[in-house]
Amino acid sequence: MQRTVAVVGGGISGLTACYQLARSPNAPKIILLEGSGRLGGWLHSTRTEDGAVFEHGPRGIRPAGTVGKNTLLMVSELGLDADVLPVPGDHPASKNRYLYVSGALHRLPSSIGGVLRTVPPFTRPLLWSGLHELAAPRGTQLDETIHSFVSRRFGKELADIAIDSLCRGVFAGDCRALSVRSCFPALFEAERRRRSVILGMALGGGKGPALDSALSRRARDERWSQWSLRGGMETLPEALQDFLRRHGVEMHCHAHLQRLERTAAKCWQITLEDGSVRADHVISAIPARALAVLLPSWAEPLAQELRGIEAVSVGVVNLQYNGATLPITGFGHLVPSFEDRSLLGIVYDSIAFPEQNGTSGPSVRLTVMLGGAWFEEGFGDPEMVPEARLLSRAKEAVRAHLGLAAEPSCTIVKVLKACIPQYTLGHWQRTETISRYLEREGLPLSLIGASYQGVSVNDCIYNAKMAVTRLLDQAQ
Repeated sequence: MQRTVAVVGGGISGLTACYQLARSPNAPKIILLEGSGRLGGWLHSTRTEDGAVFEHGPRGIRPAGTVGKNTLLMVSELGLDADVLPVPGDHPASKNRYLYVSGALHRLPSSIGGVLRTVPPFTRPLLWSGLHELAAPRGTQLDETIHSFVSRRFGKELADIAIDSLCRGVFAGDCRALSVRSCFPALFEAERRRRSVILGMALGGGKGPALDSALSRRARDERWSQWSLRGGMETLPEALQDFLRRHGVEMHCHAHLQRLERTAAKCWQITLEDGSVRADHVISAIPARALAVLLPSWAEPLAQELRGIEAVSVGVVNLQYNGATLPITGFGHLVPSFEDRSLLGIVYDSIAFPEQNGTSGPSVRLTVMLGGAWFEEGFGDPEMVPEARLLSRAKEAVRAHLGLAAEPSCTIVKVLKACIPQYTLGHWQRTETISRYLEREGLPLSLIGASYQGVSVNDCIYNAKMAVTRLLDQAQ
């Protein structure tokens, strides 16, 4: 009899899991259950009548490494090669990244010359941080905050300014709370393996699986820093949906899950508001805390660990200024927490992806990121915050930082509630405890999504693929 796999959550992780299952030679029956009215999760794009594209979630995707190559391979398999918009290495959005410190924009060094001389906002050449790192002893802790790790190895100034800003840009989080072992495992492993992060990264850690494609070879040759898709990042989940539809996958939106229970026949009984679904295996692609609520009382040890994985909310404000020009060109700028706690940074979308500017003449498209770990402190409850308040904060930031005082011609405000999981100190122990529990209890339950092993789109896609590979291997 054909097995049934239920995938809970229709974001990029859940869609990828369905895709990998549907492509397997002995594909099970696949049922995708999504609570909201649309698939794609945080990959969400608005396309205006004149062809402009506004991203409300992730925008540029990095092509580097095993996980980056894997995503480009899937993009190719879905026939999206012609839709890819690359940002090559010599592009201003690849070379120019800024920090907003002491009321001014400062370009981060991107060449050897910039490392050898003092470049504001730093008080001495970054070369000294590198020399400090090469001489620093190996750490002895099983985990460490990112701020502590970078302070110890590269010096406090780099941690306070650059790393603080980076963690706000990547995780919308506080580097004084986030774990280096879980957020930047490559850095943690490099120190463990080679005693030095610089040496460890330079010498590498062996080859990953071969995931080559014409796209990834092009990305390497042209030194892409990132890429997007012509119609916006939502093109990717839309292409996955088309594939799943053609392959007979049952997809249900507005599927409000109430409970997960095990039957006497060792199946999962998934109770919905308006019925139920039976499955031999469940792949959970919903946030850890959302899964904790659904579990039966006997799985309380698992639910307790899942509840410990918190997530932060981000205000995303898209702004378009027709006829305007920016005073600088680059990817965007980040703001360290000591400068402005609730303003994370501004992305210059029209510089990296001018193809998405639309046909209404020259314009500047920006995305202002607000809140994160500082959302409640700056704006109150994410459920209650008035959009007008976020919009006015974003417009004021653009005026103060970039000198654009005119009223924007187009504005979109979204509050992404609990959108980025926070891998705080000890997250690795939590994920290990979860894995051991599932193994010990022999539960046919796979956990994927941003709550566990990486928050990037690339991580989510790769981890979903790996989870399906393990499931199919077990079934043989």
